[in-house]
Amino acid sequence: MNTNPGLIGTKLGNTQIFLDSGEVRRVTAIKAGPCVVVGKRTPDKDGYAALQLGFGSRREKLVSKPEAGQFKKASVEPPRVVREFRIEESLLERFEVGQTLGVADIFQDGQFVDVCGTSKGRGFTGVMRRHNFSGAGTAGHGTHESKRGGGSIGMATTPGRTIRGQKMPGQHGNKRSTILNLRIVKVMPDENIVLVDGGVPGSRNGFVTVKGSIKKVTVPLPEPPAKEEPAEAGPEATEEG
Repeated sequence: MNTNPGLIGTKLGNTQIFLDSGEVRRVTAIKAGPCVVVGKRTPDKDGYAALQLGFGSRREKLVSKPEAGQFKKASVEPPRVVREFRIEESLLERFEVGQTLGVADIFQDGQFVDVCGTSKGRGFTGVMRRHNFSGAGTAGHGTHESKRGGGSIGMATTPGRTIRGQKMPGQHGNKRSTILNLRIVKVMPDENIVLVDGGVPGSRNGFVTVKGSIKKVTVPLPEPPAKEEPAEAGPEATEEG
């Protein structure tokens, strides 16, 4: 279970950054947040603990009536994207509906995260591009009629059919994809940007979700500052005459 909810963002693109040691890293820039807490899921009512976060903005005419009622109850503007993030039940009290979360509230330098997005759609492709097949025969001087074909796809009499799950041409991409264990190289709180070491699925300006890694140790959220109680006024000192 993650110790922080994560954030919704958009993929800005790829760049490189030099570390203090002089090493260069290829990173992906993600504008994560600011996100607004539009709802909370509690174990007593829903059976699990989670936060509903909203990102971006949307015109009111594009919002359905049930969604408009939920956003009005939470006193937030209609967001463009809404996602749920599971968290521990003990962390629910740290967040309030209507609260705005930025990258500095969730992520830290060196933290491992999982990034989920929709991969680029490449349409209907063959087996060489879709499944990395090597092709049939040689590229030149041959008489093979199908150098980019998939070859045999089944057996003869037994079982006499194509086995389910056979790798064949078809739709390539345009699916939800998650990249695990990406390290955050740098957090830029002023711009709400995180730089992660590695590639992220999706095209530029595509929506992604960034949350703490489920396989590697996640940096816990910093403890909230203790509230200072106002000092009680004592009795006034009297001068001895």
